[in-house]
Amino acid sequence: MFEDEARFGRISDPRCCWAPQGVRPAVPLQLVREYTYAYGAVSPLDGVLDSLILPDVDTDSMSLFLSVVSERHPNETILMFMDQAGWHKARALAIPSNIRLLNLPPYSPELNPAEHLWEEIREKWFPNLVFRSITAVEDMFMEALATLERDSEKVAGLTGFDWIISSVKMAT
Repeated sequence: MFEDEARFGRISDPRCCWAPQGVRPAVPLQLVREYTYAYGAVSPLDGVLDSLILPDVDTDSMSLFLSVVSERHPNETILMFMDQAGWHKARALAIPSNIRLLNLPPYSPELNPAEHLWEEIREKWFPNLVFRSITAVEDMFMEALATLERDSEKVAGLTGFDWIISSVKMAT
């Protein structure tokens, strides 16, 4: 699995949109600095996605996320690739017995397929929207993550690097 975190909040993210020729579209904008965070772990081969929305990115939250992933896959040994954020390497990090952590090279988000999930969510669920509260952001976030967790074929398509998946399927 590949793990990553993403920050979503009330700062709007204007995106391109369609409008009749000659009409300049009006897109709402706000600059409120309230955030929530998603933790996600994805298996690009089969599209399994485990996610959790938490208020912070820190060692305690990461330990909680690892515990949830471990509980969801109790009979599996999970190799989890992740970036080298401080809370991923903290001594106080609680790592379940069925999870092994491996680091991706520093400054290489392009190697983490989980990054594509955040792009999809921002593009499909959050474009040109203004939220009245952080709870509204979290509600939309939960809908997006739940939709993706139920659609393993879509997740595999978003996160699977075709040449890797082809190689693995040929080897098995």
